[in-house]
Amino acid sequence: MLKALSRPAVKLVEKYLPDPYIFVLLLTVIAAAAAIAVERQTPLAVLRFWGDGFWNLLTFSMQMLLVLVTGFMLASSPPVSRLLQRLAGLANNAGAAILLVTLVSLAASWINWGFGLVVGALFAKELARQIKVDYRLLVASAYSGFVVWHGGLAGSIPLTIATEGHFTAEQIGVIGTGETIFSLFNIAIVLCLFVAVPLVNRLMLPDEKESVYIDPALLGETETARPRIARPAERLENSTTLAWLVGIPGLLFLVDHFLLRGGGLNLNVVNLLFLFLAIVLHRTPQSLLNSLQEAIKGGAGIVIQFPFYAGIMAIMVQSGLAETLSSALISFATEATLPFWSFISAGIVNIFVPSGGGQWAVQAPVMLPAAQALGVDIPRVAMAVAWGDAWTNLLQPFWALPVLGIAGLKAKDIMGFCLIQLLITGIIITIGLSWF
Repeated sequence: MLKALSRPAVKLVEKYLPDPYIFVLLLTVIAAAAAIAVERQTPLAVLRFWGDGFWNLLTFSMQMLLVLVTGFMLASSPPVSRLLQRLAGLANNAGAAILLVTLVSLAASWINWGFGLVVGALFAKELARQIKVDYRLLVASAYSGFVVWHGGLAGSIPLTIATEGHFTAEQIGVIGTGETIFSLFNIAIVLCLFVAVPLVNRLMLPDEKESVYIDPALLGETETARPRIARPAERLENSTTLAWLVGIPGLLFLVDHFLLRGGGLNLNVVNLLFLFLAIVLHRTPQSLLNSLQEAIKGGAGIVIQFPFYAGIMAIMVQSGLAETLSSALISFATEATLPFWSFISAGIVNIFVPSGGGQWAVQAPVMLPAAQALGVDIPRVAMAVAWGDAWTNLLQPFWALPVLGIAGLKAKDIMGFCLIQLLITGIIITIGLSWF
């Protein structure tokens, strides 16, 4: 049944979903027009919101580019390549490959969203080298595991409200992760998704005549022979000693960060870990640089599109449009339905404001008073917003850009499969938020 449902969804998306760059341009026009029509903002005011906010994600853009680049360099190092090959060897057919890549992506994304994006995409490539499987669905499966990130250890909303002095602390106090990430309803949602998402992906596997395969040679990362050293500079370029003199202290810093200072995972730490592991495991600077040349090719979408999303977010927030949209969606909510409508509103807002932390800043001033007025459990409402933010990432190509860059595909290649997952996971999350 799911195979039959996915077929028209895939064809529809392949035909009508534009390139993510076109998508972000359309979202820009829609957000600007809505701010003028709904919020009665002047065109000049909207133009200023957009222009002033256009570079607000520069730091984040660089972080995301480094997620792609450092993850690629790490995975292309000889030891990790061999590890991925052995792990991929556990799958002996196309169906097993789909199940395995989804489970790996789910587990990695639950630990840390940046880690999950990179590991899932790189593992999908390794599986495609070894097994004849529909490459579109394989990469879509790797991306679909990302849906659990906001219910996991690095979820920005539950971690924010668990932090002393957070911006809504005076209103709701500090809410520990035992009431959010490790609550019964959240664990139930995560466990159900760990079962359902792999099965749905497996059931969508196309017949062989409808499958789209990729030549493994196009994914090949052949090991190059050690170069003949003819110049003194080449000795440095191929010096293991030099690489390790920098790489090993970097790893020692991370040991200090985790063990002695009790630090946690965040995007900078993940990038630092990937980078210094790559430096050590590639053994020579030249090997790392060769990998970098390949890695950077997939980063074009991030470089050009993230500033536009920053501009859209600025329009949505500063014009009041995001707050108006959230308020409208929860205006008819009751005590029983507020978590559901919080989830739905967060999913819609996420299409225009694809940032968990930024989205909470927009929606918390609306959701929290509503929850308090209706007597609804605050942690449940907060997690409803978190899950809504994660849910429509299956539709919004913003977060798929690193995966697509690594895999060498376009958004239209995977979003048809993700659309089916959007429907299934939406039902599961709704049930978990409303009845567990």
